[in-house]
Amino acid sequence: MKNSNPFFKKRKKINFSEILKKLNIKYKKKYKNILINDIKNLDQAKKNDITFFHSLKYKDSLKNTNSNFIITNSKLSDHLPKSKVKLVVKNVLLSVAKLTEYIYPNSIDDNFENKIVKIDKNKYKNVIFGSNVLLGENVTIGKNTTIGHNSIIESNVIVGTNCNIGSNVILKKTIIGNNVFILDGAIIGKKGFGFFPSSNKNIRYPHIGMVIVGNDVEIGSNNTIDRGSLSNTIIGSNCFLDNQVHIAHNVKIGNNCIIAGQVGIAGSSTIGNNVMIGGQAGISGHLKIGNNVKIAGGSGVIKNIPDNTKVMGYPAKDIKKFILENR
Repeated sequence: MKNSNPFFKKRKKINFSEILKKLNIKYKKKYKNILINDIKNLDQAKKNDITFFHSLKYKDSLKNTNSNFIITNSKLSDHLPKSKVKLVVKNVLLSVAKLTEYIYPNSIDDNFENKIVKIDKNKYKNVIFGSNVLLGENVTIGKNTTIGHNSIIESNVIVGTNCNIGSNVILKKTIIGNNVFILDGAIIGKKGFGFFPSSNKNIRYPHIGMVIVGNDVEIGSNNTIDRGSLSNTIIGSNCFLDNQVHIAHNVKIGNNCIIAGQVGIAGSSTIGNNVMIGGQAGISGHLKIGNNVKIAGGSGVIKNIPDNTKVMGYPAKDIKKFILENR
C-alpha cells in the first residue's frame, strides 16, 4: 500500500510475525501470512494497522477504531472487544516507540538537511528569495511568496501562495497553507519532546507526524511548533500566534484562535474554534479545550474546559468564581 507520509520512508513489507518478535509475544501459526500496513493511533488506524490503547481516556476511540491489532497492557486488555487481536505488553508506549522505529527506520534521525539543491529560478519565478536561503529536495512554494534571509526549507515541505516567510526561519516536515505569515526565527516541524526516562540512557520516541498550517495564519517570532509523533500537529485557518509561543507534538488547534505571547500548550491537547488565550498561560497535555473559550493571561489549565467558558487562575476556573474568591 502506498505510503501517504511524504517525510518518512516506511518498510515495504511488515510481517505480523516480526511485530510479535519485537514485542516478545508468542508466535502463532495462524498469523504466518498476515501483513501489517502501518502504525496509527486509534482514531486513524485501519483494519491492517497496528494501534494502541494505554489509557481509559481513549475508551471512546477504542470503541470506534477500525484496527484489528491493538497493543495494550494486562490492566486494560479486558476493555478490548473479543474480535480484536490483543497484543499485551508491560509498557505500551515504549512498545509503540520500538515498533514505530522498526516500521520507519529513519524516524529517530532529526539531523540537519544535507540534500541542498540550487534554487531553480524558472521553477520559483514568482518567489522572492533573500540571501543565503537553503532549499531541500522537492520543495513546493506557491507564487507571490517571499522567503527571508538565512531561512531553511527542508525536503518535501509545501508552502502555499502569497506567504511571507521571515528571516532565520526553519521549516521541516511541514505543510503550509495560503496567505500565511511566519515571522523571524520561527522553527516549525522539529521533533517533539518525547522520550522515556531511564537511569542508564533515556530512550527517544520517534516522531513520524508532520505540522499542518491552515490558510491566513500568522506565526510570531521565535515560535516553536513540534511535529506530531504518530498523528499530526495542526494549526487551523485564521489563527494568530504571538511571539515565543510553544506548541507541542500532536496538538490540534481549531480555526480563528488568538494566542498571546509565551503561551505553552503541552502535547496531544485539542483546542476548539474561536479560542483566545492570554499571555503566559499554560495548558497541560491530553486536554480538550472547547469552542469559544477564553483563557486569561497567566492561567494554568489542568483539566478540560467546555464550550463558551471564560477561565482564569491556577488551577484555571470560571472567571466569575475566581474574581469572587480573590476580592
